[in-house]
Amino acid sequence: MTNKKAEKNVALKNQMELWLFCAIIGAAAGALVWLLLKIMSVGTEFLWNWIPEKISLPYYTIFVCTVGAAITGVFRKLLGDYPEELETVMDKVRKEKRYEYKNMLVMMIAALLPLLIGSSIGPEAGLTGIIVGLCYWAGDNLKFAGQNTKNYSQIGAAVSMSVLFHAPLFGIFEVEENTDEDLTSLTKGSKLFIYGIALAAGTGIYAGLSSLFGAGLSGFPSFDMVELEKKDYLFMILYILCGLILAYFYLGTHELLKSISQKVPPVIKETLAGLCLGITGTFLPVLLFSGEEQMGNLMETYTSYLPLTLIGIAFFKVLLTNLCIQFGLKGGHFFPVIFAGVSMGYGVAMLACGADGGHVVFGAAIVTAALLGGIMKKPLAVTMLLFLCFPVKMFIWIFIAAAAGSKLTVFNPEQVSSAI
Repeated sequence: MTNKKAEKNVALKNQMELWLFCAIIGAAAGALVWLLLKIMSVGTEFLWNWIPEKISLPYYTIFVCTVGAAITGVFRKLLGDYPEELETVMDKVRKEKRYEYKNMLVMMIAALLPLLIGSSIGPEAGLTGIIVGLCYWAGDNLKFAGQNTKNYSQIGAAVSMSVLFHAPLFGIFEVEENTDEDLTSLTKGSKLFIYGIALAAGTGIYAGLSSLFGAGLSGFPSFDMVELEKKDYLFMILYILCGLILAYFYLGTHELLKSISQKVPPVIKETLAGLCLGITGTFLPVLLFSGEEQMGNLMETYTSYLPLTLIGIAFFKVLLTNLCIQFGLKGGHFFPVIFAGVSMGYGVAMLACGADGGHVVFGAAIVTAALLGGIMKKPLAVTMLLFLCFPVKMFIWIFIAAAAGSKLTVFNPEQVSSAI
């Protein structure tokens, strides 16, 4: 009886340590997300508002983007090819059973540099690598953490994504919803429960720091609830088709620019990307940055654009995002792709149904869902992500569009590479 009681006490102690450590991981993730966004917000305000108000420089956008990109290129050449995208980080975790954590400060700076100069990328790249690196550091240095390092790293990455996008369930589905993993594994070892603990800690720390010191990014604006009509559902196939076209364009330009970038020397390719970014941003400022704040402006001013202009902006946004990522101004793709999908949806819905708010919101939701489904191949994760800006009543239609995009987008990267 004494041995059984002792074993039960040890098991309880181990369980409490697991829960406590997951809460610490969540808190660290929330704090790092807040810190990155805050630094980015302050730096962007200084670079793009304060300096132009004090000094009048011709072609300022071109200057900042080109010089900043050159600095980024030198930094990457000297210190490493950072930041790494979420897929790369999690692939290393699955295949190599670890992730190197010695360059976390470098990863943080490398993630910030392209964001500060207005690159058409999101802030999620770099964050996941830092959090996963912290988990493996704990596994190497804390005895009780060593046995569950992989789980810790997945939970840390999931919490980072959920806190960053203000979408609680998105992170867990983004990390877990893979073709080689069964979603039922989420219930094993109380994984959902400990994810909930970590998410609560991460969200609480992020909210607390934002309340005390101000938030960084404000988050994607939310569309109001709309009333749908029969013709909206009739045009759903058209919206899905447009999302698929944009998904193929994303995947095609992703591989094309990747192949081209491999032939361009370091530093030069970052500088070229910065020059293209600066020229584009001079004439179309809406294409700069991740698209988060720009989407709020688009929601208010879309009627001032021609429908074909909005469709063109969507294609240019996708092209510019892939140019930045493949030519060294690396970052995430979620924010810019959502902006592109909304812009495309607005344009197509205006052509099909007119500029009424309900029609364009539904069009934007379906096009964006099909686009993300085609790129990510994770319809549940896409649906959870799009809850951050579209009405919940569209849940079933968003999921159908995301699933259709996931199944109908069949892309062979080798065909693009062999054509060059």
